[in-house]
Amino acid sequence: MDNASDIISRVANETYSATRCTMPEQPWWDNLEANFYKFPDDFALDSKTQAVVEGTAYADLALRTAAASLVSATALPLSANPFQLRKDLEEPMYREFANQGDSRLFFQDPPSKVKIREAEPSFLHFAPTAGECKLLSFKSPFEPVNFKLRDRYLRHKENRIAWAQYWHHKRGPRPTICVIHGFMADPYWLNRAFLALPWFYKQGYDILLYTLPFHGRRQWKYSPFSGHGYFSWGMSHINETVAHSVHDFRIFMNYLESRGVEKMGVTGISLGGYTSALLAAVEERLYFSIPNVPVVSVFDLMLQWEPAGTVIRAGMRMSGASVQDGRHMLAVHCPLTYPSKIPKERLMIIGGAGDRLAPPKHARLLWDHWGRPRIHWFPGNHLLHLDQGRYLKEMASFLREIDFAPKR
Repeated sequence: MDNASDIISRVANETYSATRCTMPEQPWWDNLEANFYKFPDDFALDSKTQAVVEGTAYADLALRTAAASLVSATALPLSANPFQLRKDLEEPMYREFANQGDSRLFFQDPPSKVKIREAEPSFLHFAPTAGECKLLSFKSPFEPVNFKLRDRYLRHKENRIAWAQYWHHKRGPRPTICVIHGFMADPYWLNRAFLALPWFYKQGYDILLYTLPFHGRRQWKYSPFSGHGYFSWGMSHINETVAHSVHDFRIFMNYLESRGVEKMGVTGISLGGYTSALLAAVEERLYFSIPNVPVVSVFDLMLQWEPAGTVIRAGMRMSGASVQDGRHMLAVHCPLTYPSKIPKERLMIIGGAGDRLAPPKHARLLWDHWGRPRIHWFPGNHLLHLDQGRYLKEMASFLREIDFAPKR
């Protein structure tokens, strides 16, 4: 195992466990303070590290404003107008599922026998040594849980084809790290470089990179940017899109099992971190989950992203909705709603102290909800992961400690 001095970031990871608990009693959507999105994200840091964190945070605020402006102009008019909000809030189905606190009710098992197509990867693919890279796809059998949305949701034909890139050694099968990208950040080459995935491959792991609905090849024909369709047609649509994300990922898990893979785990960044955390509450076959800069309450995040937050709050006032109503509507797929099916010892969270796109308070909520498993803070923001080499080493150490590492 690496020495602690090699993997502990400049943020006070060793003393962080002394912080107060922020996770409220269930139902969390009612008991979490309504102004949670206004809470500060403070750490007790030395002056040099504090300056680094504040500097990266300011950079994130500029990026967040630009991204929120884009979403406000292209997606929120369709999803956060008073008419759509009122229509969504009049649908009780999702809140009833959340009230049950059982993830199996909303996230039902996908079909076990779905034909997976294997093809040559596209340009800029990874060329593994002693192995090969495949592009996997299948026609998704997913149908919305709410039959009222069936025709509208399924009309996006591109989104009905699921995609993943798969790197595997010739001598296998191997423990497989499944990776889920962030919002608007689906290119395989980007995630490959950002998460140093070739380094993990060289350690003996196989890698599967999963594409979320409405991203990459799955975005609809007139999409202004990758991921636009994820949040564009109201809260009911968001609920179904997350259900679709989980459904198709589990089919790729079935594929890995059919190849003889006995151990697989998941990690993801931002929206991928959210999905990774949610999968821990749905899939007991997963050996580990490592959300990286995760969001845990999508509604609270949207309220914090300006100018999108102003647009949403205006729509809420006009429709008579409260913050608790909005949270409750989206709670059906929130990781805070359900207990993890993965033991605490095989959970890990990575957070950025200067992150203002997926603020640290979200990672803290998840950490408390999961019973305070291993957590690692780095002093960067959402995109600039300072000390990243240290948390990658800690991830590798963590995988060895939980007996996930390939046998040499």
